[in-house]
Amino acid sequence: MYHCQICTHEIEPFISFGRMPIANGFLMPDQFSQEYFYNLIVGFCPECKMVQLLEFVDREKMFHEQYAFFSSTSSFMARHFGMFAEKVIQGFLAKVRDPFVVEIGSNDGILLENFSKRNIRHLGIEPSANVAEAAIRKGVKSICAFFDENIARQIVSESGHADAIIAANVMCHIPYLHSVAKGIKLLLKSGGIFIFEDPYLGDIVEKVAYDQIYDEHAFYFSLQSIHYLFSQYDLEVIHTELYNVHGGSMRYYISHKGSHAPSSSVMTQIDKENMLGLHQRKTYELFRKSVEKSKDQLKQLLLNLKNEKRRVVGYAATSKSTTVTNYCGITPDLLEYMSDTTPIKQGKYSPGAHIPVRPYEEFKANYPDYALLFGWNHAEEIMAKENEFCDNSGKWIVYVPKVKIIG
Repeated sequence: MYHCQICTHEIEPFISFGRMPIANGFLMPDQFSQEYFYNLIVGFCPECKMVQLLEFVDREKMFHEQYAFFSSTSSFMARHFGMFAEKVIQGFLAKVRDPFVVEIGSNDGILLENFSKRNIRHLGIEPSANVAEAAIRKGVKSICAFFDENIARQIVSESGHADAIIAANVMCHIPYLHSVAKGIKLLLKSGGIFIFEDPYLGDIVEKVAYDQIYDEHAFYFSLQSIHYLFSQYDLEVIHTELYNVHGGSMRYYISHKGSHAPSSSVMTQIDKENMLGLHQRKTYELFRKSVEKSKDQLKQLLLNLKNEKRRVVGYAATSKSTTVTNYCGITPDLLEYMSDTTPIKQGKYSPGAHIPVRPYEEFKANYPDYALLFGWNHAEEIMAKENEFCDNSGKWIVYVPKVKIIG
């Protein structure tokens, strides 16, 4: 029996993806024999409504000096984060004298550089040394650390309280959320605002986006579960916004209780979640069945294309691709290689499945018959720049929300 990380209630798994490697653990052949694996199991807590992993990987195995994800590789996300920063500045900092902004999990500075360029006092907290160094080179003030209550206390002593604390695609990565919540309560100024966004559970369920489930994503948030967590620390959700990024994300606005009036969006979203059944275990049992169906369909499609002697490659060696390739049993005989623009991944092999990762230029030089789109959450941006691939009779394979061929 497992216990909830938020409320300690007993919970049971509703889906197991089996033996799984580190999602961003791209590696060389001489590392295959020492590759780390764990059991990727997910459960739903009936008490606090939190969907969560039931076995966790040590954070140092995921976030380190060779971390393979750099946010700035996506121009779409750069624009999104530019608008995010503008909302914070205009909505909450415009009338504040000498405002101070802290970002939890600041990666390579893609969000905070919007504050840096405007000479707004800021600090990024980033546990992966290589991407933190990339941020510093941009002029973004950063420290290499995991955010928690102790780091919050250190920031307050050195720089004062924060007018705004922000985070993007980070909170769901942190198993020790109680320490984070305590840190936010301690660091946030009395009238300040904490704003974060993460992939939204409702979209994951509706789109059968099971590849959002991997080691770094410890939690899968709904508004109800977020409300439960932060209300324990006299913090409350005052506003929510849905965004079509990362396959569907929710942005939560949180303040000290009573310091800001909640908007109507909060109750509206609670009602939507009740209609989706996000508070009921049966919803996740149905999700499991849909995931199993998607797995079978994708594997069969790739087997059929292999029998037809078609060339198939993966497009974007994403973290999400690790769940798909390992769960669906996609091996190098089904997928010739993965194309990716990130230098640190090129020349290595995908976690677990050991599919070669090759530079994007190889994809351009010799187009395959089919490209399996692991970066489906950036489909619009990707397809807009790949007209030549389609003009050369290339076709896309997608698996969210359904397995199908495009083109």
